[in-house]
Amino acid sequence: MDSTALPGLPAPPPLGASALPAGTYDGSLVLVTGGGTGLGWAIAAEFARLGADLLIVSRRERHLAPARAELAKLGTRVRSAVCDIRDPKRVSEVFDGCALPDVLVNNAAANFPVPTEDMSPNAWQAVVDITLTGTFLMTREFGRRHLAAGTPGSVIDIGASYAWTGGPGFAHSAAAKAGVESLVRTLAVEWGPYGIQVNGLVPGLMPHEDMTEDIRGNLARAAAGTAATNAEDDRDGGEQGRNGVSDALGRRQPALRVGAPRELGWAATFLASPYARFITGHTLVVDGANWQRRDLVAPPVTPVRDQLGRGPFTG
Repeated sequence: MDSTALPGLPAPPPLGASALPAGTYDGSLVLVTGGGTGLGWAIAAEFARLGADLLIVSRRERHLAPARAELAKLGTRVRSAVCDIRDPKRVSEVFDGCALPDVLVNNAAANFPVPTEDMSPNAWQAVVDITLTGTFLMTREFGRRHLAAGTPGSVIDIGASYAWTGGPGFAHSAAAKAGVESLVRTLAVEWGPYGIQVNGLVPGLMPHEDMTEDIRGNLARAAAGTAATNAEDDRDGGEQGRNGVSDALGRRQPALRVGAPRELGWAATFLASPYARFITGHTLVVDGANWQRRDLVAPPVTPVRDQLGRGPFTG
């Protein structure tokens, strides 16, 4: 049967809806790294809607100023800090400058598609340092301060499914995210006795306006064949963006749609809530079963270089 005739998973509730009671996070401070853009902003917004005060962190002030303004419209108190999470001294200064956060969301990461043979040592180091070392430094600072204070806390690390499957074209990020996954499992055991939860959250394909141009280009190439074949079936998806490339990519998912960033935010607010206190060391995947998809007959192999539109490797 043609996938365009199938319903797929239902669309999510509208933006602003919540499964948790209003005020669940009243009096709580939530720190979100990479909270000025993309999925980090979407996560921060859902905590704000439930009453949390926010501290959003980014390496660039130009990402923070508009985010503060938009998040403040939700009625929350929003602070921001410019921070390179690779710098342990700056990380410590950020925590010194605020009340001890109740929740830490490690969303900041670096990534770009590249065949491994073309990857420079500097590129590898930058992605691993931001994604893995930065997550460690933020988590370590959060944990040390809660341990010293004798207070509970919750950490959510944003992972990636290729931490388990491998990530052709993303060897640097896949290796770093595998390390993040190991931190989740390790620290959940180490810190559970002290009341600190550590969980992971893996997003599926959730297109948003802050995606980098190279990621957008890669997705556009992946969707090109489907989009050309099914252009007449494009339909308006509202803020979920179910048209053009997003709609074509949706038909490549078992859910027959892409995800909405707010769906990741809802999952984050649940994992850190009082209703998930016995969940720790777990990684929740929000991707419509895409990472588990397997074809009955394996599709033809297309080398990563070809998928990225690169010519032959010349050394």
